[in-house]
Amino acid sequence: MFCARWKKEAKLLSKGARKFLSYKRDLLPAEKVSEVESAHTTLQAAIKSQDREAVKSAEKQLTQAWEQALPDYRRPGMLPENIEILFVAIVIALGIRAYFLQPFRIPTGSMQPTLNGIVGHRLDRKDFPSFPVKAWQAVVGGRKYVHRDVNVTSRNRYLKQHPGKQAGRPWITEEQRLQFFNATRLHFEDGETMSLPAPRSALEKMGLTVRFDPDRRKSYVPADTTVSGYTITGDLVLVDKVSYHLRRPRRGEVFVFDTRGIEGIHLRSERDQGAGSHYIKRLAGLPGDRIHIEEPLLMINGLPAREKYLRMVGNREGIFGAADGVGYHPTRRAEPLPQSIRWPGDSLQLQNRSDLIRGEYGGMNAYLRREYFALGDNTRNSLDSRYWGAVREYNLVGPAFLSLWPFTSGHWGPIK
Repeated sequence: MFCARWKKEAKLLSKGARKFLSYKRDLLPAEKVSEVESAHTTLQAAIKSQDREAVKSAEKQLTQAWEQALPDYRRPGMLPENIEILFVAIVIALGIRAYFLQPFRIPTGSMQPTLNGIVGHRLDRKDFPSFPVKAWQAVVGGRKYVHRDVNVTSRNRYLKQHPGKQAGRPWITEEQRLQFFNATRLHFEDGETMSLPAPRSALEKMGLTVRFDPDRRKSYVPADTTVSGYTITGDLVLVDKVSYHLRRPRRGEVFVFDTRGIEGIHLRSERDQGAGSHYIKRLAGLPGDRIHIEEPLLMINGLPAREKYLRMVGNREGIFGAADGVGYHPTRRAEPLPQSIRWPGDSLQLQNRSDLIRGEYGGMNAYLRREYFALGDNTRNSLDSRYWGAVREYNLVGPAFLSLWPFTSGHWGPIK
């Protein structure tokens, strides 16, 4: 407490020298270790003798010894340092995406007018704007221009028939790359595969035509078919992957779920929306609910849905008043899908239980069979639980709570 300041500083320097040797001994040449130890011993002797001048000289000698102990050390260059920072940022972003927040792109119009899917518009190539204008439109509005000659010959170009469960249908596949980029792939009889950078529904608005030849019983792309125009991207939404671990899902909220085990999605009609890995809909029914439809209202346990946005869709209120296809309707389709609500009077009882199943290595695990009913706000143009039935609890990802982009969609901000 009453020790002189110069003596305190000398003791701290001695302590630092011991730590330096402990941390760096295995990295230093033997002669450097010897030099630092010798200077450290000299400092300790000077402190013990309480000779201030000797301490000052020994401090200088020790400082010089350890500063020169690692002469080959160089500060990392700008490129390696920035690569390291980028790598750390990527790891953090992947961790956030896996466990907390995940972005999703909406490919179809099943949630309009609440959220937009990818929409195509026909436009001749000669009317495309200049590159700076296209770049600006891409940044703020997600607009992308497409011009592709699909069939420039004077003959019809026949498509392969789809293999597997959809045998007999034209082999046209829709895919999502990196969960952000949509593409449609055409498989022709001549062996060529053509990939177009948009969903099929958007491409049809831009000139893609597929017709059926009853004589050959095959589909074809007519002669002189060109896809030309632009797409406006679907909304990019951020999904909260934590909330459903802390609370129960709420009726009426917009939510995202994966499609594992939902057979009807993967057996859907080829002309309907694609069977992506994730869907976004409005949560219309909770476990234990009995669902049926009395046009245009959604009925839950015999009463009209009371939740704000389910009620607004059914009554065509607010933004849903002028939207095409809004209001709840049975599907009235005879396609071979496991439809649950096809005609007026049809209803579906959602399960509210968990079964115990034996795991691969023994023991019992809960198999989450609680069921939820999912509906698109644009119900006349939505494949949802009316077609393929309920969504199991293990399919749930989380509520969609924020629309990030494009800025000009009119939906930027919290999702309602």
